[in-house]
Amino acid sequence: QVQLVESGGTLVQDGGSLRLSCVASGRTFSTYHMGWFRQAPGKEREFVAHISRSGGSTYYADSVKGRFTISRDNAKNTVNLQMNSLKPEDTAVYYCAASSFGSLPQRLAAYPYWGQGTQVTVSS
Repeated sequence: QVQLVESGGTLVQDGGSLRLSCVASGRTFSTYHMGWFRQAPGKEREFVAHISRSGGSTYYADSVKGRFTISRDNAKNTVNLQMNSLKPEDTAVYYCAASSFGSLPQRLAAYPYWGQGTQVTVSS
């Protein structure tokens, strides 16, 4: 089992940048595929980005491709989400999630472990 804690969310202006971090407990972080999801008010939680166990493979939602970058440091049990060129529609609570399986990375049901979320607000 793994516990996840996100940080880094805050208020930022349109066009700005922000870096979210997620720290995992336990000694088996490198065995998990990691994902970032987000949920805007009144909307369903949606996939943002995924990174494989080794960090060698990444996958992004079309809405963030070219603007967001997911990375991980297995020595520090950390996965990051660098967000550039932020837009008001990026406003949401951002969650990191962990999965032992790499298939269907965009599906919420593939991830049994979730953090509590961190709020990102982009002002226009």
